[in-house]
Amino acid sequence: QVQLVESGGGLVQAGGSLRLSCAASGGTFSMYAMGWFRQAPGKEREFVATVSWSGSRTGYADSVKGRFTISRDNAKNTVYLQMNSLTPEDTAVYYCAAEGPLLSDYVFAKKDEYHYWGQGTQVTVSS
Repeated sequence: QVQLVESGGGLVQAGGSLRLSCAASGGTFSMYAMGWFRQAPGKEREFVATVSWSGSRTGYADSVKGRFTISRDNAKNTVYLQMNSLTPEDTAVYYCAAEGPLLSDYVFAKKDEYHYWGQGTQVTVSS
């Protein structure tokens, strides 16, 4: 059973940056694909970014492409989401997700493809 704990959320002004972290435990982290999702009030949870277990494959939602970067450190069992040029539309609770263990270097962009979820961290961007 994999446990995920997000951190790094907070309040930031438009144009600013934040880095989210997600620490994993309870599994062989290097065999899990990881993803970030977000959910704004009254909206569905939506895909943000994904990274394969090797880190060599990534994917992004169009709304964050060029502004957000997902990465992972398998030695630290941690996945990161660097968020730059933030706008009020990025305000949401951000969730970390994991899927595995996997035998291949997959990425997943649908929330139903992930079995493990963190509790979320709030990101608020003021205008």
